[in-house]
Amino acid sequence: MAKSNFKAKKSFDKSRISNIPTSKPERVNSKNARIEDGTFIFSQEVTLSELAGAIGRTPSEIIKFLFMQGKMVTINSTLDEDTVGTICLQYDLDYRKEKVILEQHFEEIDIVDDPKDLVERAPVVTIMGHVDHGKTTLLDAIRDSRVVEGEFGGITQQIGAYQVEINGKKITFLDTPGHAAFTAMRARGAKITDLVVIVVAADDGVMPQTKEAIDHAKAANVPIIVAINKIDKVGADPDKIMSAMTDLGLLPEEWGGNVIYKQISALKKIGISELLETILVVAEMQELKANPKRLASGNVIEGRLDKNKGPMATLLVANGTLKTGDTIVAGTMFGRVRQMRNDLGQLVKEALPATPVEIMGLEAVPTAGDPFMIFASDKQAREIADKRLIEKVQADRRENASVTIDDLYDQIQEGSLKNINIIIKTDTQGSAEAIKGSLQKLQMEDVRVNVIRATAGGITESDVLLASASNAIIYGFNVRPDSNVRRAADENKVDIRLHNVIYAIFEEIEQAMKGMLKPIYKEVVTGQAEVRKLFKVSKLGTIAGSYITEGSIKRDCGVRLIRDGIVVFEGKLLSLKREQNDAKEVNKGFECGMMIENFNDIKEGDIIEGYVMEEIKRK
Repeated sequence: MAKSNFKAKKSFDKSRISNIPTSKPERVNSKNARIEDGTFIFSQEVTLSELAGAIGRTPSEIIKFLFMQGKMVTINSTLDEDTVGTICLQYDLDYRKEKVILEQHFEEIDIVDDPKDLVERAPVVTIMGHVDHGKTTLLDAIRDSRVVEGEFGGITQQIGAYQVEINGKKITFLDTPGHAAFTAMRARGAKITDLVVIVVAADDGVMPQTKEAIDHAKAANVPIIVAINKIDKVGADPDKIMSAMTDLGLLPEEWGGNVIYKQISALKKIGISELLETILVVAEMQELKANPKRLASGNVIEGRLDKNKGPMATLLVANGTLKTGDTIVAGTMFGRVRQMRNDLGQLVKEALPATPVEIMGLEAVPTAGDPFMIFASDKQAREIADKRLIEKVQADRRENASVTIDDLYDQIQEGSLKNINIIIKTDTQGSAEAIKGSLQKLQMEDVRVNVIRATAGGITESDVLLASASNAIIYGFNVRPDSNVRRAADENKVDIRLHNVIYAIFEEIEQAMKGMLKPIYKEVVTGQAEVRKLFKVSKLGTIAGSYITEGSIKRDCGVRLIRDGIVVFEGKLLSLKREQNDAKEVNKGFECGMMIENFNDIKEGDIIEGYVMEEIKRK
């Protein structure tokens, strides 16, 4: 009998599974993941281990579940929000991702103040409107000082902040330039303001920048007062302005709306007091309050580099009290407030909420619009500034990388992408950012502006070396190079262009871009001739005796031979003769003899059409 391979099964030892848990694991909340009222709450990307502990499941159970869903994960894998949602759905749980604000994002932190600490503060009013409609003249009338006459090109070149006192109450005014180059600065002004005054010239009407200003004010969700300026001028028509503004969604109170309109003459100071009183009334309705007892925070209005004092920044304090000696982080810049001046240039020791001041003490020039905050210790402020700088560098790299990747295919296809490399140096950081933003929008098919540096300060030898290495043009706005820089520029053959009017920069660069574009040609038919007789000359070919029926035929033009409406041949004229003499051009009604280069199969009755290619100016 054959030996059996069958072996009796051993009896199952239940003691072997005594260590296997018979119930679900206990829920373990972590700092990043927890359960509240049947909802899984997590603050950032969570690991599988953290999620399993929070919902009371074993990691292996969840790994198996995700494997069945086609996802390969391990106990230490980080789960995205979609995967977390899939797991929570499986176990009948709701989920919610909490927004965690890191300390370096201090501008996003909403600090709740004790109502007892809140006091009334001055309203921040932004003056907006089209260029030359009288914004700065209005501010001039309010402050009763002459600031308009010193401007270049008739436009305000930088944001300014001023504070005035009316009937014992203060109002802070922000002046935003009206030129299109400063659209970004105008938008920024609206975001930090409590009320917007839109200035419209009664003799001019609603213009493109007026519409932009309205859009920014609406986006900021703040009250709007419309100041109809220049009512003293001939041709002023306030009702027409009100009608046009109504079409843009600003219905006057007189017509049943909620927008206040005031008629003024900034030049002759008519209606200014009424406008200011209206601003105070609207501000009182808003019940604007701030806490002067906390550490100060707010925004950078402007940054510039002073040759003697170093980096300077104009700040608008939004909350708290800014004091001399405070440790500050502005944007990505760290520093200590060494000196502080108010809008009159007077040294001050502290600045209350809604007060504009210029400070010195930052390590570099901040960007206009950057948030700032005061911190208790130098160490904490330095760490936060460093973290913000790292994040900014990484964001800039991502932005540049995405542009490169997106454009790569097009560049390969075109094979002729050209860049105009530009370095921008200006008197203020706000101007640098605004000019850079506008220039980067300039693009003409295969020519693009590439701003490789845009900073505040004078033109240095470092800028010249960078321009030389990158084949760039240096544009200076309200700055001048010294003799050493000019010498370095000559030696390195670097072109330095200096301007004090924004318009000139854009016009000059546009012309340069047009010069780099490949020319576009348009075909223009000059005339037609009918072949009436053929002359065959040995060693030369066929001469077409023709009669010009339309326009003219020129010696250097291109020609088409048309037979029965079909183009038989296209080429060039070899010769054009009039009565056996060479002719440059033969006009309608005259006879001529023509020879077509490399073509002799001409027949009587054929039509010879002449054309030239004209270059079209690029726009």
